[in-house]
Amino acid sequence: MKAVRAHSFGGPEVLQVDDVEDPVAGKGEVAIDVRAAGVNPADTYMRTGVYAIVPDLPYIPGGDAAGVVSAVGAGVSDLAVGDHVIVSAGMGVRMTGCYAEKVVRPADLVVPLPSGIDFAAGAAIGVPYATAHYALFARGGAVAGETVFIHGASGAVGTAAVQLAKRAGLTIIGSGGSQRGRDLILEQGADHVVDHTEVGYLDAVAELTGGKGPSIILEMLANVNLAADLELVAKHGRIIIIGARGEVTVNPRRTMMKELDLRGIALWNAGRPLVGEILADITAGLADGSLRPVIGREMPLENAAEAHAAILEPGAYGKIVLTTR
Repeated sequence: MKAVRAHSFGGPEVLQVDDVEDPVAGKGEVAIDVRAAGVNPADTYMRTGVYAIVPDLPYIPGGDAAGVVSAVGAGVSDLAVGDHVIVSAGMGVRMTGCYAEKVVRPADLVVPLPSGIDFAAGAAIGVPYATAHYALFARGGAVAGETVFIHGASGAVGTAAVQLAKRAGLTIIGSGGSQRGRDLILEQGADHVVDHTEVGYLDAVAELTGGKGPSIILEMLANVNLAADLELVAKHGRIIIIGARGEVTVNPRRTMMKELDLRGIALWNAGRPLVGEILADITAGLADGSLRPVIGREMPLENAAEAHAAILEPGAYGKIVLTTR
């Protein structure tokens, strides 16, 4: 089969397409013909070799995919050849291997693809939606009537968070760096949108909350925004750190004055039972149409290096998906 592999750590250029042996499903496993693989920011961090997860080289990146079951191992009874399915690192375990024409996974980590959802959308579900759900509810404690401010709400996690928050009855303020991105945020159900390229844009967020600040902030770039978040968030508010690309210095007195909570998340800490519940809720939302992945770009598998460069560019829009055919 064809697979994208990294033989060393570094920039996007370390990714190359190799011919490798097809993986074989063992006991309790299923083999899947991958039709689409989702590209996540975490994939790019892992590729550099400085992420919390450092895989052995060479390795095949990618935690999210959708495809067709091609073989089932001994003991598998609830999946069959021909089933359309989703596999995801959002299952609460640390996995790679999806940037390939085939992948093998334990059967209990494979989820049926809802009827009417195509493979590209299926590949866009796992990590972005599970991360947004975990951040908002399990870690953020979001309840109907609260206000959430979502930094970078036009990206894959951001659009998922907007949809999930809307479904749960929250008031949503999102930020975007391009007009296209801001339009997208509103289309997904946000109540207000601000331009995070403008000086003083957080003043606008404060004004939208009557000067109180949002109850919850979802932070995608903490090394840039965290100090300002501490000033902005409401008393007894929660700042949920989803992403950071460096260090930051903050004054801890700000947490004391407002009695606020600063919470990081790492989806693999959620564990299989909770993530199973999260994914069940997400697939229910897909089935009833309340959740709908936004695909920004579809690219062929061999363009993985280009996809890794594109996902970190300013003005991220929706989800980048690699296709195998």
